[in-house]
Amino acid sequence: MRKVKKLEVKGVKFLQQFRDFAMRGNVIDMAVGIIIGSAFGKIVSSLVDDILMPPLGYVLGRVDFSNLTITLRAKTDVSPAVTIGYGAFINTIVSFTIIAFAMFILIRQVNRIADTGKKPVMKDCPYCFSKILKKASRCPECTSQLVETTVE
Repeated sequence: MRKVKKLEVKGVKFLQQFRDFAMRGNVIDMAVGIIIGSAFGKIVSSLVDDILMPPLGYVLGRVDFSNLTITLRAKTDVSPAVTIGYGAFINTIVSFTIIAFAMFILIRQVNRIADTGKKPVMKDCPYCFSKILKKASRCPECTSQLVETTVE
């Protein structure tokens, strides 16, 4: 009887630990990011397949990129054709390029917002030459009173 109770307690503790792990902010943020990324990938795929590639194919002589293939072995009664679908590969490369560019712009903007105001403006103390904040009125190293000078 004791072994059963121990197993139940361990199982409950394991489930509580798993719940705590799964409900952390990082895991939930990651899950949301994956879901949004998946939906964004579908939007970009539709953009490439349905909006960008048809006019591009039309300009290049009515080419449907998704159907471009190299036939390695023709279809027979017994076996299907063996082909390399390089048109689908071209579509995938265009999709990847669009997603990579969008992510570059997004990360660039996030970094720009995150970096705003974080770097303190520094100056040298005229007495001990240590780096101090530009707005400082007294040096924290040598405790000298700093006189603000203005250049005209």
